[in-house]
Amino acid sequence: MSTLSPALRRLRDLVLFRTPTLWRYWPYLPVVRPHPSGEGQELGVLYDARRASGRYGFSAAVFLTNVFQLPPSEEALFALPRHVYDTAEEMIDAGWTAD
Repeated sequence: MSTLSPALRRLRDLVLFRTPTLWRYWPYLPVVRPHPSGEGQELGVLYDARRASGRYGFSAAVFLTNVFQLPPSEEALFALPRHVYDTAEEMIDAGWTAD
């Protein structure tokens, strides 16, 4: 559990979401949010497709998996269910935080 204030947590997550060079498990960043049903958590990863393979349009896409169950290829990753947002701010507003 984070001891950061909500404002600092939001700033930290914005910086992480926007700066893949800071990701410990590059090209992935594990993210989490409360499950929309209110029970448990929803796990996902951000993927730095632009730097990993030159593909654009995925900088604000949360792929619904976790770092321990990543598919073996980029095509398999893109086939997973995902939530797509326009901005990092929208991801945070949807409840996602860096894990």
